[in-house]
Amino acid sequence: MKMRTFILVFSAIICVPAHAQSQERPRPKDVQVIENLATPPQVKDDKTAPDPDVTTRKAGGDTITEYRIKGRLFQQKIQPASGPAYFLIDEKGEGKFTRVDGPDVKYSVPMWVLLEW
Repeated sequence: MKMRTFILVFSAIICVPAHAQSQERPRPKDVQVIENLATPPQVKDDKTAPDPDVTTRKAGGDTITEYRIKGRLFQQKIQPASGPAYFLIDEKGEGKFTRVDGPDVKYSVPMWVLLEW
């Protein structure tokens, strides 16, 4: 009997705030409702990067997708014949590619100097 009473009281405690929130609130005085709003103007960003030129080629059993901007290779996606795809990314533009196992995965190795003598 006590458990049923507890469940009933607990249910009432949870339902009352939910019911109070679902009711429409009265509008404040001196408020004008605008039904038809104009769409905001589109913002033009002159500093956007150009779309990369994408080429795909086969090398052995691998599919290599190359991304270039102004003829400069900055990223490669390698899809092996078996296994997950990985990326080679030139982060500084020096021609040195770093392997990344996913488009958003970056590993940062901590390099602190603990002792010097």
